[in-house]
Amino acid sequence: MKYIHRDAELLIKKAKSTFKTILVTGARQTGKSTMMKKLYPEQRILSFDDPFLEEQAKNDPEFFLSLYESPITLDEIQYVPSLFRNIKNRVDKSDNKGEYFLTGSQPFKLMEMASDSLAGRVYIVELPPLSMREIQECEFNMPFKPTIEYIQKRKHSAKAPENLWKMIHRGGYPELQNNEVDWQMFFAGYVKTYLERDVRALAAVQNLDDFRKFMVACAARTGQMVNYSNIADEISRSADTVKKWVSILESSGIIYLLEPYSSNSLNRAIKTPKLYFRDTGLACYLTRWLTPETLANGNMSGNMFETFVISEILKSYSNAGVDYRYCVSYYRGKDKKKIKDGSQERQIESEIDFIIEENGVLYPIEIKKTELPKANMTGAFQILDNVEEKKRGTGAVICTCTSPGILRENVLAIPAWYV
Repeated sequence: MKYIHRDAELLIKKAKSTFKTILVTGARQTGKSTMMKKLYPEQRILSFDDPFLEEQAKNDPEFFLSLYESPITLDEIQYVPSLFRNIKNRVDKSDNKGEYFLTGSQPFKLMEMASDSLAGRVYIVELPPLSMREIQECEFNMPFKPTIEYIQKRKHSAKAPENLWKMIHRGGYPELQNNEVDWQMFFAGYVKTYLERDVRALAAVQNLDDFRKFMVACAARTGQMVNYSNIADEISRSADTVKKWVSILESSGIIYLLEPYSSNSLNRAIKTPKLYFRDTGLACYLTRWLTPETLANGNMSGNMFETFVISEILKSYSNAGVDYRYCVSYYRGKDKKKIKDGSQERQIESEIDFIIEENGVLYPIEIKKTELPKANMTGAFQILDNVEEKKRGTGAVICTCTSPGILRENVLAIPAWYV
C-alpha cells in the first residue's frame, strides 16, 4: 500500500532540533507508528501493545529504559504512565535533542500526563485521521479561515474530489485509503479493539455491549447538542454514566465536544456543547449507512456533512501545529429569528454552526449541504455584533457549490474542498 505523507512530519522534524521529547497523540489507527517508521527507519520502536514489554516497563521502569539506547520510539505509552517520570529524569541529565519519541492513542490523558511530567521538555503533535488535503497529496498547510485572502491562496491547490460522499463515507483512517480493504471488516475490528483495549484501560466498564450501544447512540447524534438524559433513556443507563462514557470517547480521540461561544454580551446563549465524531467513516459504520449513495440521500446527510467539514477545519489547525481548542466554538441562543418555510413564516432559535476567533475577530461559519447557498442562511451572524469586546470578521457558508463566491457584503460561499 502506498504511504501517504502526513503534514505532521514537518512539525516533528522541526521539533526534533528543539525538544528532547516528542509526543504524538491520536486515536487508534491514525498512522502514528507508520509515520514514525517512515520518518526514522533506523530508529527502534517498542510497542506496549506487547504485554511482555508492558509488564517489564511497569515492574522496573528505570532498568527498562537503561536496556535501550536513545533515540527510541515508545509506542502506546499510555499503558505505562510510570515511564514519564523516568524519561524526565533521563532527559534532564542530557543535552541531546530528540531522545524520546512517544506515541499513544489516548490523546487527552497523554497530554495531561506529558504536561505534568515533561513540562518544557516535550512537544505535542496531534495526529488525526487523514485530512482531505493529505488524501489528495496537497502541500497547502494553512489553517482554514473564511477570508478572501485565504481563498486566493487556496485556489491554486483546491481540487474537488471525484466523489465527496464516498470520501465522507469511507473516512480518513490510512488503511481504508486502500480500496481493497473491506470497509465493514475494518470498522468491526476497529470497534472491537477499541472496546477491549482503550475502554477497559480508561474506565471499569462492566458491560462492553452496553458501551457499544452507547457509541451507536452518540454516532446518531453527531452534529447535535449533547443531551445526556436522552442518550441515557435510549440505552437504559444513568445520565451520570453517560457523562462518564462521553468523556471516555473524548479522551480517546473518537469524538470532539465543540463548546458554545461565551460572552457577557450574549446572555441568552445556550451553554450546552455539541458532539462531533472525529471520523465520519466510523460514524457511518455505527449508524449503519452502508454505502455513500444511501448516506448522501439519507436523513443524516446534513449532520454528516457538517461533521466532515468541522473535522477538516480542525485538522487544518492541528496539522499546522496550531492549538485550536481555545479559538473555535459555536453559538445557539434563545434570540428568535424569522425564516420562510414555503408560504409560511416561522421563528427558530438563532444558531451559528462554527466560530473561529483570531486576534479579537470572530469569523462566523454556516455549514449547509447545498449547491445553492443563499445570503439569508447567515442571518444569525449579526448577533456577533453585540459582542462589544470583539469585531465580526468575514463570514461564510461552507457548502457543495462548485466555486467560491460572494453572497453579500462580508459573507462568502466556499466549497467544502477549499477547507
